Amino acid sequence: MFLDVPAGAPLHQLLTRATQRLHTISPTASLDAHILLAHVLGWERIKLFVEHTTILSTEQITAFDRLVQRRASGEPVAYLTGQRAFFGLDLLVDPRVLIPRPETELLVERALQLVAPSTQPLVIADIGTGSGALAVALAVHLLSAQIYATDISADALAVALSNCIRHHVAQQITLLQGNLCEPLPEPVDLLLSNPPYTVWDAIDWQVRTYEPRLALDGGREGLEVYRRLIPQAVAWLKPGASILLEIDPRQTTELITLAETIFPTAEITVTEDLAGWPRVLAIRT
Repeated sequence: MFLDVPAGAPLHQLLTRATQRLHTISPTASLDAHILLAHVLGWERIKLFVEHTTILSTEQITAFDRLVQRRASGEPVAYLTGQRAFFGLDLLVDPRVLIPRPETELLVERALQLVAPSTQPLVIADIGTGSGALAVALAVHLLSAQIYATDISADALAVALSNCIRHHVAQQITLLQGNLCEPLPEPVDLLLSNPPYTVWDAIDWQVRTYEPRLALDGGREGLEVYRRLIPQAVAWLKPGASILLEIDPRQTTELITLAETIFPTAEITVTEDLAGWPRVLAIRT
């Protein structure tokens, strides 16, 4: 057994041992251990603290041991549990899609701020939807919006469909397979995207090993998709429409210049994330 705990060991001892095992692989070793054990038991995490002296069955210990061993090999917690929290929602995720990151929630916040003054039903496009995180979060908060969610990957769209159904927004969201804006059937009021923007060789090995390259690799400078998406978006915007893009802080200057070139009369702003890094580029036409 990977955890090497004695028979009859209480729950808290299992968590301690798992945390020790994960310490070298994860900066959130204790949290990872708690999430995995709560998943095995079907409990809320808070219950682990209340029931810390509970003795688990052999089957439960074995299941937990296997998950901890996989996490120790670098496999992400979200893939092990099949879920990821995003903007107050529990999204289904698996290796077919990128795991939604906390910083991407800022895209949803900015989108809701931008459309708040509108009294008309909106048409929104989520380009490169992946798990459907952005589209589903917006649909839940904008009940009258029509949302198109595109992705080049049929596998990703299958996961996105599961999340649309899970959160009861399948009638609001139209999933479209194709490259960037090409599948869109009509111009939109808001176009948003979290495109691939990383340089592949610079990515953490755990991410590079387990998450889909298609959703991560932005080319030699990380700008390849932006250089196609921003010019392409021109034909798919209604008058007065906006674009919101998640960015790598190191790309800010280049992307502002690109946006100003393609949209010379637009209002272009950048919003910082909670860590103070430039994170969302807004283009208001």
